[in-house]
Amino acid sequence: MFNSIINRSSNLAVDDLKIRLIGNKDAELITAYYQKNRAYLQPWEPLREEHFYMLEGWEKRLIQLTELQKHHLAYYFIIFKAGSEEICGVVNFSNLVKHPFHACHVGYSLAEHSQGLGIMRRAVAATVQWIFEEHNFHRVMAGYMPRNDRSAKVLSSLGFEKEGYAKDYLLINGAWEDHILTSKINPNWKVL
Repeated sequence: MFNSIINRSSNLAVDDLKIRLIGNKDAELITAYYQKNRAYLQPWEPLREEHFYMLEGWEKRLIQLTELQKHHLAYYFIIFKAGSEEICGVVNFSNLVKHPFHACHVGYSLAEHSQGLGIMRRAVAATVQWIFEEHNFHRVMAGYMPRNDRSAKVLSSLGFEKEGYAKDYLLINGAWEDHILTSKINPNWKVL
C-alpha cells in the first residue's frame, strides 16, 4: 500500500509525507493552514470564533495542546509534503480513555489544494498505526457525515468498519449533523 517509517519521537514519514506532533513553534504554520482553508473546511467543521483564525489564538491553543500531548490526553499531528514547510493537513486523536475502554476518536482535515492525492489515507493509516503500537489503544473511532464521500472512502480503505448511525451527532457549521460511526480495532492489542 505505502511505505511508512515510525519512530518513538512521533516523527513519521510516509512516502513523500512528513507527519509530526504539533508544537508551540508551529503557531504561524497552523494559523496559515486554517486561514487559507477557512471557506473550504467550513461545511465540515464546527463554527469557529474569530480568534481561531488568528496567530494569538493559536499561540494560546498550542500551549494547551502541547500540555495535553505531554500528559497523553490528546495528540495533534500536522502533515507536510516533502520539500514543503506548509501544513497540508491535520490528524488529531481526542477523548483518549484507557482502562477499561482503551479507545479514542480520530479526526482530520486536508487542505483544498491537497485533495485527491491519497494524503489523508496515508496520514490516518500511519497515525492510527502509531497510536496502536506506541500507546496500545484497542479501538480508534471515527464519524463522518453521510454526504462526506471522501471521508467514507478514506475510512473504509483503512479497515474502519461501520458500527452505527447517530442522529444529530455533532454541531457542524451551525447545524446538527447526522454521522455514520466507524471504528478500527487493533489486532495486536495486549494487556500490559
